[in-house]
Amino acid sequence: MTGTKYIKLFGLIVGVAVLNIIVFSPGIVGLEIGGGALATASGITLLLASAIALLYGSYVLLARQPEALPVKQISTHEDYVEALTRYRRVKPLEGDIRFALEQLERIRKKRETLMDVLNQRFEPGELSYKKFASVIREVEKLFYLNVRSMLNRLNVFDEAEFASVMTQKTARFSKQLMQEKTNLYNDFLAFLKYSLDNNEEILLKLDKLLLEISRLDSFEPGDIENMPCMQEIDSLIKQTKYYKQ
Repeated sequence: MTGTKYIKLFGLIVGVAVLNIIVFSPGIVGLEIGGGALATASGITLLLASAIALLYGSYVLLARQPEALPVKQISTHEDYVEALTRYRRVKPLEGDIRFALEQLERIRKKRETLMDVLNQRFEPGELSYKKFASVIREVEKLFYLNVRSMLNRLNVFDEAEFASVMTQKTARFSKQLMQEKTNLYNDFLAFLKYSLDNNEEILLKLDKLLLEISRLDSFEPGDIENMPCMQEIDSLIKQTKYYKQ
């Protein structure tokens, strides 16, 4: 559960408690159960309403699954994590989704580490800082672009039909049609693994970049483009942009 949900739940509990204190405190409203038919009915009604409010509020905040954010509206790291988490209990995809979530956590940590190293080695206004920071941003974009592509495919995944096709339990279709359906789902699984492989390559290149930056003692800004890892990253960016066009 996120910190925001904790705050909302705490606010709900405090609000209900304060309301009951105000209503039942002798020095304020002073409503007393047993002090009369109307007072008793009002007091019991308030207590029941308070209990219902707490139960329903807890359900909404803790148990009920929030509506999925459309993929085109996903923008933050947290959005990507939440979107992928929805599929972690889909049996055929459990391993891939778990690995994708691990990759998301790793790129978050790597970015933080890289930016810390840059801030230690350079001033934000330096050309070297700007060049490294720009490359890190571009690589991040490629990473999240792969995750977005995965989510677009996952949105149309039907677990029940997948199980039916892969176990060949649908006898009403011809062998040719079943084979086409099987090929379709095999392509789907292959695409997920391809995207995960691409992101793993991106994470590896960020590791190499971090290592190369940490090894640098002194260099000119013009030397950055000649760093082996920077050349690999530049090639990856260009290839991906060409592929997407």
